[in-house]
Parts: sequence; C-alpha cells; structure tokens
Amino acid sequence: MNNEFKAYYAVIFTSTQNKNTEGYAQMAEKMETLAKQQKGFIGIESARENIGITVSYWETLEDIKNWKQQSEHAQAQRKGKQDWYSWYHVRVCKVEREYEFLQQQ
Repeated sequence: MNNEFKAYYAVIFTSTQNKNTEGYAQMAEKMETLAKQQKGFIGIESARENIGITVSYWETLEDIKNWKQQSEHAQAQRKGKQDWYSWYHVRVCKVEREYEFLQQQ
C-alpha cells in the first residue's frame, strides 16, 4: 500500500445566482470540459441548491493561475458577473491530507 501523499490545491467557488440563468448550464458544462483539458487539472465536484459550490482540484498554484487566465474561462467569468451571479466567493486552499469513507454494500 502506497501511503505517500502529494499535496495539491483546491479552488472553492461558492455563489448565488440571479434569476436569469439562461445559458448557465451550457456554459458550466463547457467550462468543466475545458478545465479537464488543462495542465494540472485533477478533478471537480459541484452541488447547487440555494447556494452553488464548485470545487476544482489542481496540482499547482501556477496551474490555477493559468486556468483563471485561460481566454474562454475569462470570458465565462465576465459573463457570470454580468448575467448570472448576484454574489460569489473564491477560496484557494492547499490540501495537505485527505481521507474518505465508503460503506460496503
């Protein structure tokens, strides 16, 4: 069993949306597809009820910086501010440890 853990980074994007969500789902799907093609991308998890929370995982801070500046992603960010979000908060965190539980059936 390999117990060696390599730290990585999580970008936590928490948001509330305006009533106008036209085109949002398509853009979110497009951004997830695009993110998966970026250097250093590890994974993504997302949930939305009253507040949306999307966490993307990256190998390095440089990878996160490059993703933020990627031209299509930057365009989606501008559209989000203009059309879809009433509020958002971004946190960049270093993951130094992880564990999980999976109930066996």
